[in-house]
Order: sequence, then C-alpha cells, then structure tokens
Amino acid sequence: MGVIGYFTAEIGLWSELHTYSGGLGVLAGDHVKSAADAEVPLVAVTLLYREGYGRQHLDSDGIQTETYAEIDPANHLTDTGVEITLPLDGSNLVARIWKEEIKGISGHMVPVFFMDTFHPQNSEEHRRLCSRLYGGDDSVRIRQEYLLGVGGVRLLEQLGFDFKGLHLNEGHCTFALLEMLNKGWTREQLANRVLFTTHTPVPAGHDRFEWDDVNEVLGELLPEDSMQLVKEAGDPEEGRRISMSHLAVALSGPVNAVSNLNAWVASSMFADQHIAPITNGVHHLTWTSPAMAELFDDYLPGWKSEPAKLAHAGKIPMDALVNSRTQARSVLRDLVRVSTGVELDPDRLTIGFARRFATYKRANLVFSDLERLRKIGAGRIQFVFAGKAHPRDQGGKDLIKSIFSSAKDLVDDIPVAFLEDYSMATGLAMTSGVDIWLNNPIRPLEASGTSGMKAAMNGVPNCSILDGWWPEGCEHGVNGWAIGGAEDERDDVRDAQNVLNVIENDVLPAWDEGSEKWSELMRASIATSARFTGARMISDYLRFYDSFE
Repeated sequence: MGVIGYFTAEIGLWSELHTYSGGLGVLAGDHVKSAADAEVPLVAVTLLYREGYGRQHLDSDGIQTETYAEIDPANHLTDTGVEITLPLDGSNLVARIWKEEIKGISGHMVPVFFMDTFHPQNSEEHRRLCSRLYGGDDSVRIRQEYLLGVGGVRLLEQLGFDFKGLHLNEGHCTFALLEMLNKGWTREQLANRVLFTTHTPVPAGHDRFEWDDVNEVLGELLPEDSMQLVKEAGDPEEGRRISMSHLAVALSGPVNAVSNLNAWVASSMFADQHIAPITNGVHHLTWTSPAMAELFDDYLPGWKSEPAKLAHAGKIPMDALVNSRTQARSVLRDLVRVSTGVELDPDRLTIGFARRFATYKRANLVFSDLERLRKIGAGRIQFVFAGKAHPRDQGGKDLIKSIFSSAKDLVDDIPVAFLEDYSMATGLAMTSGVDIWLNNPIRPLEASGTSGMKAAMNGVPNCSILDGWWPEGCEHGVNGWAIGGAEDERDDVRDAQNVLNVIENDVLPAWDEGSEKWSELMRASIATSARFTGARMISDYLRFYDSFE
C-alpha cells in the first residue's frame, strides 16, 4: 500500500497539547495511534494553534469564561526545520513545520505534521491565523482551511511523500482536493483515491462561506463549476454559499459516516451519494485506566496487541474486577475532591456525563424534575459533570449554569460536581471512575459518542438514548440500558421522564443487588467494547485505503 495522507483540522494526542476541542479531534488522535498499531503507512497533517482551544474557568454560578495560555511547541513537538510558503493576500504566508511521531505497538511510526504560522516573515495578521482552534471569523477560517488543505498537500510533496490517496476528516480539509486538481490529478483520480469522512448532521459542524470570500483566497484554484457541484451534492441552500462538506462529497470517491445510524442520517444530507458506515472506535491503550490495564494483563493476556480479546471479559473473576474498579473510582473521587471540594460517597452510584456542551446534547435533562430525582436518588446517587461550551455558544454556556443551579438545589440530598476545563486526562478519569455513563442527546444528532465506548472499555455500563454507536452496542439490562425507544421526534418531556424511569426502575435495582449482578454488567460492557476499538475501526478503513487506485 502507498502512503495515505490524513488531513484533520484538530487532533488530540495528549491533554497538554490542547489542539482539540472534542470528539472530532480526539478521534483523529485515536485514528493515527490505531494506524500506527496496525502498521498502516499513514501520514497526518494538521495545524498548530498557539493558543489552542482555550482553558475553561467556571465561577460559583457556573458562568464560563476562557483564557488562552500560549502553547510553546518546543515543549511538545520536534522542529523539522522545514518551512512552506503559500501566496496569500498579495504577499506570502510562511508556515513552520513541527512534527510528532506516533509509535505503534510494534514500533511502526506514523508522523503527524503541524503547520505553524507564528513566523517572523509573516504579517501580524497572518502570524495570528493559527492562534486559536475554531477562533476568528469566516475570513480567518477560510485562510486556516486554505493552509490546511492547499498547504498540507504542498507540504507532503515537499517532504517527498508519494501518497497513494487522501483521507479527509470533515469538510475543513476540502481545499486539499482543489490543490490535487491543481497538481494534475483528474476528477476521476480524485474519485478513486479520496475518502471523505462526515461526522455530524448538526449544521454548525459544516462550514459555509460566501463565494466571494473564498474566491479572494483561492482564485484560480476554485473550479468554475464549484457552485453546480455543491448544488448537485444536495446542498439545502442550493449553492447560495459554498458548503465545504458538499463540495468535498462532490469531488471525493467514497464517503463514510461514523456509525450505522449516522450513515443513514447522512444519506439524506448528500443527494445520490452512498454513505458507508464505519463506526468509530477508541484507542484501547490510550483509554484504559491503569487499574483496568493491570487487570487485563492478568486475565486477558495479549489484549494490548489484540484488543479483540476484550470480548473474553467473562473470564475475569468478580473479586479482581471489583478491586480494579474500586481503584479507578477512588482516583475520580480524589480528583473531584481536590478540584471542586465535593466529597463523593464510595457507596453511592456515581453517574457521569462529560462531552462538549452543545445544546442538542441536553446535559441538564436529568434535572428536569428535581423533586422526582430527589425522591429517587436522595442518599443513593451522585453526579459528576464535565465539558466546555464553545466560547461563542451562549446556549451551551446556559446549560452549564443550569447544572450549577440544580446542584445548589440538590446539595443536601444528591452531590453534583462539575470538573472544570474538560480534557483528555479528565475524560479518562471520568470514563473509568464513574459507575454509569449517561448520554441523552436529541436522536439522531449524536454522530457516534466515543466517550461511551471508553466507559464500556473500563467496565462502566452505558445508560443512553439509542443514538450514535449505542444502537449497535446496547443489550438492555445486560451491558447497560437504553433510555426510551428509538424515537426521532424531539420531546424533552418524554425523554426526561424516560431518563428518570430507567434510573429508578433498572439502574438502581441492579446496583442494589450488589457486586455479583453489577460485575455481570461490567464484564458485558468490557466485552462489548471489543467491537468498538480503534483496531477494528482501522481494519474497516483499510478496505477503502486498499481500494485506492
């Protein structure tokens, strides 16, 4: 197989290098790690954001503010000494190139290249282009995506990579296709050698720009029939603006979504385009807690190189499983106490909820009826939340405030902790340290939901709306629970009642049965996670990589 160029606007490799905002970026990190494990000849290209995504600060009322501590790439990455130059705004944009090599289980390396516009030859405006992930207006975003797509292709060529095909992680990377046309690839070659992954049906996840603004940056790189391509790909705006996702679909070959349900939803977004389902997976070595990793070493030998062996979790003795889970739970309680001052009770059921605070994820749904929640859970349950709202998403910020308000109302009966500045490290502590993982988005807007897969891998049963990956994994009452049926019509009242119903009638009775019953659920969760690893995901993607001509 020839080299595959993997393009992504954000990537989460580890917590401190905060060039990621949520699932899309962390998934990209898991993708390259899993490719390294599978010895896939992949090379990744992304942007370096000197101020990252921003640090979240929460006051006592849950009001979110952000600060931006500058990342010094020299503390994280290797300076390649390579630079690329692109024409932009009547001058040149110069990008310095940093690199990280991701080492797989066998020693195979996948390089990740970061393009950095903080260069003395750039104007101040150009220097600040890559200051913040998803920061700035459309003018900034267009120029960021120009650097990512056009600059990324030129970088790989400058470095001597003879790539067989491209994999674009969302529409932010679409301009790479235009640069390939500029380099001499035909549209037939694009169709045979490019895979495009779409992640979400939520409009905010799909960039749309004014044609004149894009033309100002791209000039002759923009095909004359671009508007027609966007229209024919099924753009609901009928080409009024340039939809990056629809242009990508029009020029790519295969297109995939990130769960079976997401593929069905995406098929209605893009006209006459078959959407292949490749359900996301998580990198097992990254997302297994130390306590659980030791347990797997003892009872599932070889799981590190063959994570499918997690399917044999039924072999794990109850006492050993309970002991490892007790360690992981203790780590989270310590983190919560130090970070928030909230003392969690080791005997109570701990319910976890952590993700980007977008309004469709309905983080506060469980608090819709506080009196019933108090009646069900006083002295029996406790909550841990985490997650950032986008700096400009007031609706998401209001959700955080509402959780703080509910926490104050419940303080005497049900502890509620909110961990500030959600990160990969916090995510691991939570997905391994809670007792159930709660997820209640508006179906079918959750594309995949990889945090639930991480929880399952750590023996934490999911309690979720049947959205994203969960319809493929859920065995109600065996490895977790479904909230309601598979209803697509939004009804917050119905869903809020269903959340409380399942906690009262299914989750708490199982918890009260004791260690034997709960261990059965934990083993089943771990076994289920064997089907949702990055190793399985990469094997699915290899079918497309191998088909590139």
